[in-house]
Amino acid sequence: SSLMHAKHTTVGLITTLVYAKVSDLGIQVSLSTGRAAQGCRAIIDQLSLDGYHIFFDGALVSNPSLGEEVYVQPLDSGVVREAVEFVHRNDIYLELYSATRYFVERETWATEIHRQYFKLEPTVVDFTELWNRERIIKGGLITSTPQEMAKARSFYIQFDPSLHFSRARSPAYPGVDFINVVAPEVSKGKALAALASHLGISMTEVMAVGDGTNDISLLSLAGLAVAMDNAPAEVKAVAHYITLDVEHSGLAAAIRQFLL
Repeated sequence: SSLMHAKHTTVGLITTLVYAKVSDLGIQVSLSTGRAAQGCRAIIDQLSLDGYHIFFDGALVSNPSLGEEVYVQPLDSGVVREAVEFVHRNDIYLELYSATRYFVERETWATEIHRQYFKLEPTVVDFTELWNRERIIKGGLITSTPQEMAKARSFYIQFDPSLHFSRARSPAYPGVDFINVVAPEVSKGKALAALASHLGISMTEVMAVGDGTNDISLLSLAGLAVAMDNAPAEVKAVAHYITLDVEHSGLAAAIRQFLL
């Protein structure tokens, strides 16, 4: 949501042109997102972002074009089994993600959001024994009603601190909460450190931009931390600079100011 305007499924022209100039300078540009790699394909292609990116809130650092992983923190298979058993008992909608696929047991309004906005097609499968067949990296809960939120909260109470939870929203769906569920040691900051080490880049050379609470660890490590104006106060508190909001192309403005 630092990059995508409300109701847009592609990046605006201004941001696209700015990214092209940055790439011409030889600057490595990486996405850092709670999304799956396959849900970022359109953005990566539009901006020609061949290289390494941070996915699943920091649980995976990879180059999806090459299928190369630099860093990965999958969910413990035993915890996945317990989670599946819990959602079966309590009729909770859960999504599970591997590095290349996303799994659901039934299609809902949530799968339609993924299809329309993120260009993600689900693999519909019985979750029983899935933890033995697939390396699960992320789980997902999606809520839009008080009843769904109550079920998500019961899941949180059951599995915190065995799992790490973060909530995100998309400008395109302001009434929907996307709750990412990853391994307890996962953070975008740790993923950034792994990526910088792999590339041989000092953290003082890193500029990070974010607008969600899941970006705090990322911003706290970067040599230059930029918060979007639509970010909550706790995110702005760790930033060195506040740029414009997403609807006014704040990311492009920050890149122009500090990198071009």
